[in-house]
Amino acid sequence: MLYNALKLAHVLSIVVWIGGMVFAHFFLRPAAQSLEPAQRVRLMHDVLQRFLAAVSVAVVVVLASGLWMIGRVARQAVQAGGSFSMPLDWTVMATLGLVMMAIFGHIRFALFRRLQRAVAASAWPAGGQALASIRSWVGVNLALGVVTIVVTLLA
Repeated sequence: MLYNALKLAHVLSIVVWIGGMVFAHFFLRPAAQSLEPAQRVRLMHDVLQRFLAAVSVAVVVVLASGLWMIGRVARQAVQAGGSFSMPLDWTVMATLGLVMMAIFGHIRFALFRRLQRAVAASAWPAGGQALASIRSWVGVNLALGVVTIVVTLLA
């Protein structure tokens, strides 16, 4: 029962993370392009502030639940007298997940801070540059997330 609850929390956290990136990248950002730079940068800042806070929680849930589920399966294998060898799809999922978390950390703690400073200073060109960097890294993370899902479901 606990395993299923953790797996549900794991998947729902990934839905928030990947779904939010899809929404921001393909729907919000293109729609915001019609706004004046000051309005666009402020809007994206405010949206990203909320989204990055939610993803921070999601990352913790994904990491903790993933480690717990792997540990539980490994412990059961050893207790049954066998050995544990992590399946290839789990290895790919865990590796790409850790890379995605590192990229998220860069977005959250470096690039978003640049955006915050630009908004505080009303430096709209600098804010636009920060948003462009965020967009690029979100694109990378989105691609990694999709690859992770494909590998996990098709392996």
